[in-house]
Amino acid sequence: MSDSETPRRSNLGRGLAALLGEDSEDYASLDRMRAAKEVPIERLHPSRVQPRRTFSEEALESLAESIRAQGLLQPILVRRHPDQANDYEIIAGERRWRAAQRAQLHQVPVIIREFTDGQALEAALVENVQRQDLDPVEEAEGYRRLIDDFGHSQDDLAKLIGKSRPHIANTLRLLNLPEPVRQKLRERALTAGHARALLAASDPEALAERVLARGLSVRETERLAGEEPKAPRAGRPPRVSAPSKDADTLAIERDLAQVLGLKVSIDLKDGERGTITIHYDTLDQLDDVLKRLNKAGNLGAA
Repeated sequence: MSDSETPRRSNLGRGLAALLGEDSEDYASLDRMRAAKEVPIERLHPSRVQPRRTFSEEALESLAESIRAQGLLQPILVRRHPDQANDYEIIAGERRWRAAQRAQLHQVPVIIREFTDGQALEAALVENVQRQDLDPVEEAEGYRRLIDDFGHSQDDLAKLIGKSRPHIANTLRLLNLPEPVRQKLRERALTAGHARALLAASDPEALAERVLARGLSVRETERLAGEEPKAPRAGRPPRVSAPSKDADTLAIERDLAQVLGLKVSIDLKDGERGTITIHYDTLDQLDDVLKRLNKAGNLGAA
């Protein structure tokens, strides 16, 4: 792999500006001569790996008005289009490109970089997350693509995006919600805090409707989700209530959850006996826990 192809992932967590500020090889010598160049707006195309799917009409029109008055002040980050030699694929700045079309610009400033698909998705995700442009579902889907398509672990993502490991894990869990609830998240009718609370409900869709109808807060949603009766599994006797947990037990649960990035439950039996349950949503999360335990075991053996 050449120097120009080596991923510079350590800088992505510091933001897109750090990525663009690096000394890197451009695609051709002509592109090296200028940090930014003007290209016909019709030569730009949306990225196939863009994590963002929805654009606010009101926000686009407001940005278009600003561009009409002042021009496009920030260049659009692009790479050479893989299938069309004279065209470019947008990495970061699709909203600006759409607004520039509305403002009827004929040319736009671009910065050309050589990116793999994985680096392109990382850069687009970094920009959108740091601008808070993505809805929670788009953010979760972006993380899932980086894991499934490009082999990143959740720890990798935490460093790449500049977010905590629990944030990555909790955001990914939103993909387990029913599609109607995810749509409410896309529309921003529900917040990510509401959605995380709905994950604990036996019927997230029904509870989401109650939340919207009554304008409930996240704390109220959490309380309702916790109060819902859970149907006993067929063929099993009702579960006997466990002893209430003391402050020390709750603190241990929180510490374990912080370390693992997953929900942890400690069920007390009689005396000091009990069980620890680790709740995971995907096999990737379980594999990550096993790797951590194996690493700890190897350190202990050493």
